[in-house]
Amino acid sequence: MHILAGQGNPGAKYAGNRHNIGFMVLDRIAADHGFGPWKSRFQSEAAEGTVQTASGPIKLLLLKPQTFYNESGRAAGEAARFYKLGPEDVTVFHDEIDLAPGRVRVKRGGGHSGNNGVRSMLAHLSPDVRRIRLGVGHPGDKSLVMPYVLNDFAKAEKDWLEATLDACSRALPLLFEDNDERFQSEVMRLAPAPKRDPKQTD
Repeated sequence: MHILAGQGNPGAKYAGNRHNIGFMVLDRIAADHGFGPWKSRFQSEAAEGTVQTASGPIKLLLLKPQTFYNESGRAAGEAARFYKLGPEDVTVFHDEIDLAPGRVRVKRGGGHSGNNGVRSMLAHLSPDVRRIRLGVGHPGDKSLVMPYVLNDFAKAEKDWLEATLDACSRALPLLFEDNDERFQSEVMRLAPAPKRDPKQTD
């Protein structure tokens, strides 16, 4: 069993927000890989299924915490304790303002960089949990960050967003072959995004 936890806020009001890209990835994975229906478990919407890897099928639990973004670790921690899983068995997908739109990076260890949702995940799981950082860009000023991430993606962003969701889903099996770099490289191959300053808007 491996848990894939997305970060986001519950409800239709937030569904299209940049903060909810973690939920969006899980929705795409569930649809593409034929997961079961979403059910209420572990203070989350949860779906179970399997993904075929080079070494065989891996059973996955997808979690969309309903505790709101800043408390998302409570839900993920509850599920991990129930299945007696360690940090190596949990992967967290979350938005990252310090990466340009469409850039994807895999990280283990390190701090939360002021992201309270990540802070919660690290506190309730472990600082060593694997994180998939999904670049959404930066509004350019610290005071604008909260309204920026709580706004919907703009129409002009739909192309790279769709490409990123699709690439993460297609590359997913590589996450379970102990090669984070291969997953990261495959996502960037499938959905190329320019490496630039995340505060660059044009």
